[in-house]
Amino acid sequence: MVLSLLIVLALCAALLLWRACTADKAVLPRVGDLLPDFNLLDQNGSERSAAGFRGRWLVLYFYPRDDTPG
Repeated sequence: MVLSLLIVLALCAALLLWRACTADKAVLPRVGDLLPDFNLLDQNGSERSAAGFRGRWLVLYFYPRDDTPG
C-alpha cells in the first residue's frame, strides 16, 4: 500500500516537472523572432516603445533574479 502511494506520488511529481519544463520552452523567443509591441519606462523614467526601435538593432536583456534572494 505504501509502495503504491509512493509510486503515484513519484509519477505525479515527474509529470509536474515535465509540464513545467516544457511550458518554459514554449514561451521563449527565438533568434530572429519579431519584437512584440510594448511600452516600458527606461532608467530615466521616459517611456519607450517597440515602435521606436523598428528597423534598428535592439538587444533586450532581462535579469531573472535581479533584486531577489538567491
